[in-house]
Amino acid sequence: MTGGGSGVGRAAALGLARAGWQVVIAGRRQSALAAVCAERPEGIFAIAADVSDEHSVCNLFDQSVARLGRIDLLFNNAGTAAAPAAVPDTSLADWSSVIAVNVTGAFLCAREAFRRMAAQSPRGGRIINNGSLSAQVPRPNFAPYTVSKHAITGLTRALSLEGRAHDIACGQIDIGNAATSMTGGIAAGALQADGRRAQEPTIDVDHVAATVVHMAGLPLDANIQFLTVMATKMPFIGRG
Repeated sequence: MTGGGSGVGRAAALGLARAGWQVVIAGRRQSALAAVCAERPEGIFAIAADVSDEHSVCNLFDQSVARLGRIDLLFNNAGTAAAPAAVPDTSLADWSSVIAVNVTGAFLCAREAFRRMAAQSPRGGRIINNGSLSAQVPRPNFAPYTVSKHAITGLTRALSLEGRAHDIACGQIDIGNAATSMTGGIAAGALQADGRRAQEPTIDVDHVAATVVHMAGLPLDANIQFLTVMATKMPFIGRG
């Protein structure tokens, strides 16, 4: 699991461990990973990795296989966003940093998982990509993030298609307003499409974790292709 040191990743890691999975969490901040492992000393292992770096990703999967023997699940969860900016004011550096983590990082992790799942015996496994409601509709002033999450949908479809021959299932979870450090600003007041700022409801991140556990637990001949879990009253249906 990438992005396992906080937020959705932390909650999903703990949920999967409670469900009996052996979980490797990856992230750039070793201290955050260690804190998650301390919450559940059995069943969660930490490996520091930068998903935007190819060598680091290959090392992550090599170490994971060395420790656990095989890869049955990848939760492609690592993500980042730039500071809000209108399209004309978005710098190339901000654009590139978001694409490097959210798109290139997700691809590198999926590629390495796919390679190992296809070659192991018994073969196969499952990849769950963390999309976002931004994979379906944008928020104002978040063009790099929106584009990156639309790309995740394309990656999910490509993996699903090519995975069939190797017993690899791939699905996507699109999350709306889970209460984490990333959504603190949304709860306080987020820019809306009509220019207003409005508080938006959130949901407990454990609901997201339970959904990931459910998706992960399906047999490989069944798949949740796309799933949206969100705060019921947030502005999504009819947004704008």
